[in-house]
This record gives sequence, structure tokens and C-alpha cells, in this order.
Amino acid sequence: MSTTASTTSPASAAAEINRLYGEAQRLSAESRASLHAALAAAWQAGQLLIAEKKRVLRRMGGGAWLLWLEQNFQGAPRTAQKYMKLARSVEDVTFLQGLSLRQAYLRLGIATEPKSRTGSMHVANLPDHVRFASKLVVAIRTERKRISASSEQAEAYRRDLRPLYLLLRPLFEPADGPANLSGSKLTNRLTS
Repeated sequence: MSTTASTTSPASAAAEINRLYGEAQRLSAESRASLHAALAAAWQAGQLLIAEKKRVLRRMGGGAWLLWLEQNFQGAPRTAQKYMKLARSVEDVTFLQGLSLRQAYLRLGIATEPKSRTGSMHVANLPDHVRFASKLVVAIRTERKRISASSEQAEAYRRDLRPLYLLLRPLFEPADGPANLSGSKLTNRLTS
């Protein structure tokens, strides 16, 4: 957009804001409708795949199903499997309205592959201890914000986390005795 707040009148700025608001509302509604249409199509395809699999198994036996899929289904066998699980999991797809296919699969416990990183730069996985420590710090911060830590709750945290503290403490203290960690980077990160 080439106009700036300093060159437009308040009335024209308000008109543009309201036009963009309307466009955002319309596109949001279209997006929700598209999500539901995709989910409904996958569910209906799953219903048809279930019926077709029964027919193929009755007529041709167990080994014929994958061959039938290869010859007749444009998607991957794994996609057909997910569609059929989706169709078996819910009687009415409106139960999942507003969810993407991936979100519906996750909600229903249908395994999905991680999103593809094709074309993106390879990023090495962090070591397990770093990922675990990060998750623990986030959990502690989240829990601290979620509830007001009463003395009873604080004592429960200390009791639950003490074994971990005892394992980690030697890593942060010099060999000649306990150090004052009150100003350490670790303590500051955990308490912030």
C-alpha cells in the first residue's frame, strides 16, 4: 500500500481500515469454508475407500487391495489409509468443522508424517539434553504464570524437582565447593 498515515485524511484512513477489515473477514470465512470442504472431501473419500476395499477383498483377496490402490487411487497408500481412519473415526464430519486435515488427524490420533522440509535448509537436530532442558524451562515458566505458587505448591515443586537438581548441581558448582549461583546465567534464565 503506497499511502501513509501522514498523507491520508482520518476519514479516508478509516474507510481503508474498514475495507481491509471487511476483506479480512471475508477471506477468513472463505478459509474456514475451504478447510471444512477439504475435510468433508477426505471423509467422503474415506467412506468410498472403505466400501471399495471390502469389495476388492471379497472378490480378489487380501493382496489385491494395494494393487487396486496403485492402479486406481492418485494419492499414496498412506493417504488412503488416513482417509479411511478419518471416515471410521467420526460419524459426522461437522464434528471437526474449522480444523485442517492435519489438525483433525492429530485430534483423532491418526498418525501423520512430519511436515516436509523439502527445499529448506538442513538444520541439525539439537542434542537431547538441550531440547529437554528447553522444554523444562518453558514448562516451569508456564506453570509459574498459570497458578500463583502457594508455599504448598512451591514445596511440591521442590520435592518433585529435587532429584533433577541433585543430578545437575555438580555440573554448575566448582569442584572445591558450592558456588553462589544467585547471579548465574542459568539461575537468571530459570527464574525469569
